[in-house]
Amino acid sequence: MTQITVGENEGIDSALRRFKRQVSRAGIFSDIKRLRHFETPIEKRKRKEIARRRKKRFNH
Repeated sequence: MTQITVGENEGIDSALRRFKRQVSRAGIFSDIKRLRHFETPIEKRKRKEIARRRKKRFNH
């Protein structure tokens, strides 16, 4: 679960921006989109291949 703490002098806009950034980094929206509809085996394979490439790129 993603949560943030709002500082005393922090505006709601900046807190909301930080929250959105954390949610996107955690991959919550992509999980929701993936689980909303049936994923064909081809789509699943493509998604996993893209994730593998992304992981490989960041590890080097």
